[in-house]
Amino acid sequence: MGQQAGFHAPHGGADFLGWRKTRLGATEIVYDDGVTRRMVWRVADADASEARLSDALRAAVGAVRVLPTLYDELKKRAIAIERIGG
Repeated sequence: MGQQAGFHAPHGGADFLGWRKTRLGATEIVYDDGVTRRMVWRVADADASEARLSDALRAAVGAVRVLPTLYDELKKRAIAIERIGG
């Protein structure tokens, strides 16, 4: 595995959001609620910078409703994703 960054919810929840680069160079976003749900998306936009991606994940994990906020933050930054797991 290449690079990765992760963020945990500050409001006492077990929510985790992170991004990682696979060996083949693809960027993936991982969400885990700490109980039952784990989801993985591939970033379809090869030009998505690590800074833009980290900003979107940081904003989403700080919200009470993490997944809807994640979708909103990615949309604001024009970062396209496709679900591959979970």
